[in-house]
Parts: sequence; structure tokens; C-alpha cells
Amino acid sequence: MTADDHPCVLRLHDVSVVRQGRALVAHVDLDIRAGEQWALLGPNGAGKSTLLALCGAQLHPTTGTVHVLGHRLGRVDMRELRTHIGHVDPRTRIDPYSTVREAVLTGLYAATALPRRAAPSTLEQQKAEDLITVLGLGAITDSPWSVLSQGERGRALIARALVTDPDLLLLDEPTTGLDLAAREILLSVLAELRQLRPELSSILVTHHLEELPTSTSHALVLAHGTVVGRGRVEDTLTSETITRAFGHPIVLERRAGRWTATGAVDAHSN
Repeated sequence: MTADDHPCVLRLHDVSVVRQGRALVAHVDLDIRAGEQWALLGPNGAGKSTLLALCGAQLHPTTGTVHVLGHRLGRVDMRELRTHIGHVDPRTRIDPYSTVREAVLTGLYAATALPRRAAPSTLEQQKAEDLITVLGLGAITDSPWSVLSQGERGRALIARALVTDPDLLLLDEPTTGLDLAAREILLSVLAELRQLRPELSSILVTHHLEELPTSTSHALVLAHGTVVGRGRVEDTLTSETITRAFGHPIVLERRAGRWTATGAVDAHSN
């Protein structure tokens, strides 16, 4: 089976979102297939958050069509559709008294605290325990959220997003607030997801290329709400594309699957 034979998980056709006469995104086309791991890149104000909201069935386009998991937005129950989408946002405010186990289980209820009458099944509880172990949190399963480091919280939020077995995973700047070691641990976890769930499609939003896991297969680069580059990561992430998107001379390098970006002037001075 070739990549093009994989089912289409997400399809945006000529999509624009206009607010108060201003286009937040304009004429965007995007196809994401099962198993592809996309990076969504661009400077602040490029339209990344708006596009992620469309992909997460949280926003309708002004014009164009959006199909998420085979369903066209505007013709489907958005709330039910969102139960099949995992969302990792480091700004999520989990109840500080919740344990790691409880925080992961909140993903079943799209809540920030475990509901009083929550009764997760034996299978769901086991799935949560398995994810906690796989993500290296087994030693702190019963620790309250308030004492966790940012890195531990980041991994717990990934487990929370995966506990529902989503078909699409959205990661909104997941390394925000992490120190270098915690960032590298989290990126290693994200890279390992490709082996854990090879059919899972994902979109990771960032404006730092150093924060892309080695498993990234495709990229979409935005600037001023329009597409600057789109496609396989090795073809899309070029110095020329990133320079155009950020409006500043940038030199990209890739080593061992990881990217670095340097100002062109700095790159040649020593």
C-alpha cells in the first residue's frame, strides 16, 4: 500500500476564515492521510491557531469545505466528532488535586477534572495505566497534578489525549514552558508514537523548527493566512520557504532527523 492509498483523515478545500473583514486564513487546501505526522509552522499571526481549530472541528470555515474523519463540517454533530480527536494543549488547566491517573482518565469525558459519577470501564482503566507506563509516568501515577513538573504534565496530557484511541491527534505547541531536557524527552515520546500508533495522524503546531520530532513526515508553512509551502517535510522545509514565511533570511540544517534554524547573517559569521 502506497501513502496515497491510505484513507484521508482530513481534507480542507479552498478554505477561508474571515472575521471583521479580515482573512485569518485564505484559500487553504490540505489533505492529511492516516499515519502522516504533520508540522504546522509559521510566525505569530500566520493563522496556525485558526487552522488548527478547523482541523479540530471547533470552527466552521467562512468559505470552502472541511472534511474531518470523513464528515463535512456543517453536516455533522461537532461535539460527537470531537470525541474522535485527541488534543494536547499545555495551557489546559487540570484540577490541581487530580492524580496523574485521574488526569489521564479525564480525557474520556473531555473534562479537566474527573466527574463525580465517572465510572470508567475496566478496559478504559487498563488503557490509561498502559499509556501512563509507556509515557514513563508509572512511578508518579498517584501524584497530584500540582506537584508535577511541566515535562511530566506534558506527557500526561499526551496520555490524556490518547486514552480515547483518537484517529487524529492535535498538538498545540506542546513544548511550551519546557526546559531543554524536558523538551527532548517529550519530543522522543512523540517520535515513538509512530511505532505505538502507526495509523494515527497528527498535526503539531509550532514556530520553532527545533521542536519538531524526528517522526515528522509532512509540513504546512503559513504566512499571513496563506500557504507558503506544503508537502513532504524534506521538500517543504527549505531555507527559501522559511525565509519567505518569516520575512527574514534563515538558513535551515537537518541532522539526524532534527532541524535547526539560524539567521543567515549569523550563520556565516564567526
